[in-house]
Amino acid sequence: MIALCIAGFIGMFSETALNIALSDLMESLHITASTVQWLTTGYLLTLGVLVPVSSFLMQWFTTRQLFIFSLGISIVGGVVAALSSGFSLLLIGRILQAVGIGILLPLIFNTILVIFPPEKRGQALGTMGLVIMFAPAAGPTLAGLTIQYLSWNYIFWFTIPFLLISLLVGVRYMQNISTITKPKIDVLSILLSTIGFGGIVFGFSHAGEGDGGWTDPVVIGSFIIGALALLVFCLRQNKLRQPMLNLQVFQYPMFVVGLLMVFLCFNVIMSTMLIFPMYFQGGLAKTAMAAGLILLPGGIVNGLLAPVMGILYDKFGPRWLVIPGFLVMSIVLFMMTGFDTDTSIGLIIALHILLMIGISMVMSPAQTNGLNQLPPHLHPDGTAFMNTLQQISGAVGTAVAVSLMSGGIADYMSASSDPAAASESAHAMAFGSQHAFIFALVVGIVGFVISLFIRRVKVEGGSERPKAMH
Repeated sequence: MIALCIAGFIGMFSETALNIALSDLMESLHITASTVQWLTTGYLLTLGVLVPVSSFLMQWFTTRQLFIFSLGISIVGGVVAALSSGFSLLLIGRILQAVGIGILLPLIFNTILVIFPPEKRGQALGTMGLVIMFAPAAGPTLAGLTIQYLSWNYIFWFTIPFLLISLLVGVRYMQNISTITKPKIDVLSILLSTIGFGGIVFGFSHAGEGDGGWTDPVVIGSFIIGALALLVFCLRQNKLRQPMLNLQVFQYPMFVVGLLMVFLCFNVIMSTMLIFPMYFQGGLAKTAMAAGLILLPGGIVNGLLAPVMGILYDKFGPRWLVIPGFLVMSIVLFMMTGFDTDTSIGLIIALHILLMIGISMVMSPAQTNGLNQLPPHLHPDGTAFMNTLQQISGAVGTAVAVSLMSGGIADYMSASSDPAAASESAHAMAFGSQHAFIFALVVGIVGFVISLFIRRVKVEGGSERPKAMH
């Protein structure tokens, strides 16, 4: 668990830490905004392609083999990125990092489901939530400090020692807990999965960063190709005796409810984590380091509460956590839609802490309850779907948020009497951020409605059945 926690933290840290350094990278590497965004798009695209295959990989390779490979490729990617002096090498390093975390994340969740009994899974997944949820929040803070006093290269150097420690601990203590069945390799399923999930992630990512937005032919084409490939993929999985991803997981209603709630919650996380630094720097004229420090208290609170929420889930079930959690998130996001250039830092920190509390009440209980309803042989497929939908959710959330924010900025500037004034840029950024927070609010409200259908599942003799709803 120590090895998995360290590796999971660094993997999720790498996913968000570079966001705050994009401006510095544009300047030091002499590249445009559309080019630098590929460091994020390429990362998400690799995850979107690789994570769905994880269920298949866990049936072909041992836990130790996958763990050692994922840590090894992550270390190589970190070194390549840290040593890079140009964009191409940096992008290669980022993709290698994504390969590592794409294998590691599903492996972490599947390992917890195997080694912990159902009555203790909430606490175990909550502990893992401490590192996985705290890492994206701590990423901007640590990256901001690094950029302030060193350079962007050290963001990658920072991760190497921790990955090495995790690898050494894993080599010493990691045991093989998976069942190797070596199912037949269906090349067509892998190809369809790659095109399908990759096309959807690319479409959303390109819509958020491209000049053409949602009407860009590349975006529309990516959505159409991705959707058709996923349709054929699903039809093929139902016909195969040994499917690459078993769609039977969708026959379990609490898994579907949990999957939807995790998707929506992660959507809020990724969209707000992208908008906050831009609002702080563009609307409030704060430095990258200050922006990171503003987000740090909420990240710490979220990390500390994650295992607590897991313990509470084991004791009381999901309803008393998930429903109030989405309600808190919705109220806070409603208040955030009023952020402007005069909003106090104290209020922002307080609301961000409350948002993180609401998120901690949802993520771990929703995941645990959903996965608990699956029989053991479907655990790899369930974790693969959970993690794949999280990556797609991240791409959707960031793309829609950036699109709405950009539209809000354009609307404000078009109505401004003096668009060249410096103060107008700040007001425009704040106005655009309000649009993005409205989107997050809508997502939170939808999540609250879905949460009303959740109920605890009962585990008996290795099979999970939902309790009757009273």
